[in-house]
Amino acid sequence: MSRTSSAQPDPRDPLRSGLPDRYLTPDDIAQMFGVPLETVYQWRRKRTGPPGFRVGKHVRYDPAEVGAYVAQLKNVDRVAA
Repeated sequence: MSRTSSAQPDPRDPLRSGLPDRYLTPDDIAQMFGVPLETVYQWRRKRTGPPGFRVGKHVRYDPAEVGAYVAQLKNVDRVAA
């Protein structure tokens, strides 16, 4: 009996291949950065992570701003090296 394995996609793929054309949820951010969901909420409280905004009671992230945040992190890392 042969077993077919379905490989799970790497949650960081959106950062590598471009971000989706929809607003991202905190769960999306946690998966993309490989951090616990609570870390995403701490970033928001401390204003240290990607900028988010509220839609009613829900927090959302603009993919363009997340991309800019990642670019900024890369730039800071390059300057520090």
